[in-house]
Amino acid sequence: MADALLDESPLPFGAPAFDRITPDAFLPSFRTGIALARAEIEAIATDPSPPTFANTIVAMEQAGAALARVRRIFWTLTSAQSSAELRAMEAEVGAMLTAHGIATAHDPRLFARVNRLWAQRADLSLDEAQARLLANSHRGFVDGGALLGSEQKARFAAIQQELSALSTRFGQNVLAATADWSMHLSTEECTGLPDAMLALTAARAAAAGLTGHLVTLGRGDVETFLGFARRRELRERLWRAFTGRCSGGEHDNRADIAAILSLRREKAALLGHRSFAAHALTDTMAATPDAADALLRRVWVPALRRAGEEQAELQGLATPDGVTIAAWDWRYYAEQVRRDRFALDGGEVKKCLTLERVRDAAFRVAGRLYGLAFALRDELPTWHADARAWAVTRDGQPVGLLYTDFVARPEKHGGAWMGSLRVQEAMDDPVRPIVYVVANFAGADAGLSLDEARTLFHEFGHALHALLSDVTYPSQAGTAVARDFVEFPSKFMEHWIVAPAVLAELGVPDALAQAIGRADTFGQGFATIEFVASALVDLSLHRLTEDTDPQAHAEQLLCGLGMPGAIVPRHGLNHFTHIFDGGYASQYYSYLWAEVLDADAWEAFAHDPFDRDLAGRYAREVLARGDTRDPMASFIAFRGRPPQESALLRSRGL
Repeated sequence: MADALLDESPLPFGAPAFDRITPDAFLPSFRTGIALARAEIEAIATDPSPPTFANTIVAMEQAGAALARVRRIFWTLTSAQSSAELRAMEAEVGAMLTAHGIATAHDPRLFARVNRLWAQRADLSLDEAQARLLANSHRGFVDGGALLGSEQKARFAAIQQELSALSTRFGQNVLAATADWSMHLSTEECTGLPDAMLALTAARAAAAGLTGHLVTLGRGDVETFLGFARRRELRERLWRAFTGRCSGGEHDNRADIAAILSLRREKAALLGHRSFAAHALTDTMAATPDAADALLRRVWVPALRRAGEEQAELQGLATPDGVTIAAWDWRYYAEQVRRDRFALDGGEVKKCLTLERVRDAAFRVAGRLYGLAFALRDELPTWHADARAWAVTRDGQPVGLLYTDFVARPEKHGGAWMGSLRVQEAMDDPVRPIVYVVANFAGADAGLSLDEARTLFHEFGHALHALLSDVTYPSQAGTAVARDFVEFPSKFMEHWIVAPAVLAELGVPDALAQAIGRADTFGQGFATIEFVASALVDLSLHRLTEDTDPQAHAEQLLCGLGMPGAIVPRHGLNHFTHIFDGGYASQYYSYLWAEVLDADAWEAFAHDPFDRDLAGRYAREVLARGDTRDPMASFIAFRGRPPQESALLRSRGL
């Protein structure tokens, strides 16, 4: 019988045998996978033949396949279906993988082969994708410390290990702090909440052996409660619990944040960069921290003005209630504005936007645009009963496999994300991708807010990027692109959830659909400020060249920018997993940078959001190309010109 972790799965589509995977199998499988990968790397490093693109670069692409399978399954489970057993081994697994990566990057024999090819690159007759792969490989070694002296390499390795451990602990603290807190309420205390949420919180309380309702710190619970609950003191209690996670007590992340920032600065300095941000942005579309910062500040100014106008309008509603608008009031009174001025009732929207309807709408959009179809495969095992497996075909031909897992659980990390269990490639036989989308919506029957529906479409956009990839080499597949380009296809996909035809298919009455259109730019001042504040804090902290108190620095920065007191950054520093337990350190700005591309691209569809020819060109020039060429070249190949920043301001009504 095949090993459920190390071997290619015999199941249809190569689907992992999740029903055969047990936590105790991971550590032995990681050790075996690393040993196999080391043997493959050793064979490349000791090859007596002169280095060629095939025997070095392609060979490295082929090495470590078994280890990659184990790693992808492990990270899928630790993020979407964690357990005490898995959490207990995360740090050890991180240390093992970090040590393996460093051993590879610091192997002088391997780097010598890559470096020789890099020096000869003009004479190798490489195509565009191969030339980019060689450049990325060479830069990967340099960024991994290959050019450092022996003492510096030892310190670099120690830093990497420390960062791995700190990042793991940060994420586990956020998961635990979120899961440990709940608010037990009576029915009277839940006045104003939509019926669907009341049913969900009542069922949750009953499952815990309680009467009444149980509200958690899941973002779906928090945003719905803040938007609809009439009891102001309860909104404040929930808001303080949500924003104050990991700011003290057992799961305090403050010391670890300072340590992470300090180690990242030291690592960047070892590699010859002035700051970690300068190091991290080298291979992005922005290229420099100055360019990213400039975009954020250009958007900040009109957004701040619009947020002031919005706050004044909200205050007009709050004053008769004897309320001065605070952060826990904003969403509540904004819902009243949407209902009174735009006839947009968020509760009615939720009734139409049930989870399954929105998921199926995303599938239909992909069908109309790209010829994709999604067939449920109940016989394939998944990591939880809530997860579903879908066979994906395109015009009748197999494309890959998609898993969806949308309902919040205590064992899930917060937020929403897309990942791959296998990436598309065609080095030998074509390999089809296996992709998953995970979110934390309140429940299958609770209904989604418009923002939550956008989130589902956003992550589905990432999935399409992976599913429609058409490259030769796995490290260039799908979403393996610059951080500030990877969010372009996902942001782009969000537009279709508010397309009139899609809303009609979802059963949204015409009057409500028109209200959604009228209200689409209301609240953009608030939304832009809370996002840009987080991005500016992230970028600024990673531009520092000496140790400082991160909390004080963030507060001083935002105060200097005129941050409104009634708005807080979308991600509090102490639970900002994007940058302290994810890949967005100094690059959270990427969502806004990508939105410039997205807004401009969407204007091309203004005449018809389901223009199949235009969608086909977008799929060929953007989704299919992965990292085989410079991302700007991909955008220009689709749009015919570089993006125009003014499209972003138009799309946000700023």
